[in-house]
Amino acid sequence: MQFIILLLGLLIGSFLNVCIFRIPRGESIVYPSSHCLKCNTPLKSIDLVPVFSYLIYRGKCRYCGAKLSIQYPTIELMNAIIYMLLYYKFGCTFDFLQYTILASLLIVISLIDFYHQIIPDGLIMFGLIVTFLLKIPLLVKDFTLIYNYLIGLLLGGGFFLLLAIITNGAMGGGDIKLMGLLGLWLGWKWILLIMFLSFFLGSIISILLMISKKKGRKDMIPFAPFIGLAVLMTVCYGNDIIYYYMLFL
Repeated sequence: MQFIILLLGLLIGSFLNVCIFRIPRGESIVYPSSHCLKCNTPLKSIDLVPVFSYLIYRGKCRYCGAKLSIQYPTIELMNAIIYMLLYYKFGCTFDFLQYTILASLLIVISLIDFYHQIIPDGLIMFGLIVTFLLKIPLLVKDFTLIYNYLIGLLLGGGFFLLLAIITNGAMGGGDIKLMGLLGLWLGWKWILLIMFLSFFLGSIISILLMISKKKGRKDMIPFAPFIGLAVLMTVCYGNDIIYYYMLFL
């Protein structure tokens, strides 16, 4: 089973690379088929084997020799490793299903925000549709859970909206929508922890970037990657983090 999960993570990771490249450009993620961005040669199945094709051809297009981005195998491996982490944490359960979908969505959002400083509305809409589909079975069993998700929506989106107003736009509209989506997906308890962790991580990385002079005080630093990392930490170790926080408080 572990091999199947690993393979699935690699294959989906390969598709995530397509999404990361094409969605910000308004291109279809289905058509045309994968091709070399330098010589436009359509890629065959042997050229698209996750990670291994990159290693076999030494990070170059086998048709024109153009250098390929290290992002391709990195995203494939990252997605596969996260899938394995979630599998060992949750097994073949409903939580494993929803968190793998969420993790892959956040990888795409984080990389697009990192490269382009935008979070496309289409990805938020996709997340909303998946959320509703996943929550229907739970709400059928216990409809009172809806309050948990709605409060999460208001806390996540509302706090970031208030922060954007107070700071005159320090938080973008995409961040507001993303936090609202996560609050609706995960509920109020986890969204509070995600907000805390994302600001904590963001502060540390921002300070390090300024100390190393890679970023200035006025430079924009994409926030979605910190949110994505905070979500992964929360779904995997949220209860432990809260426990140790209360223990040492």
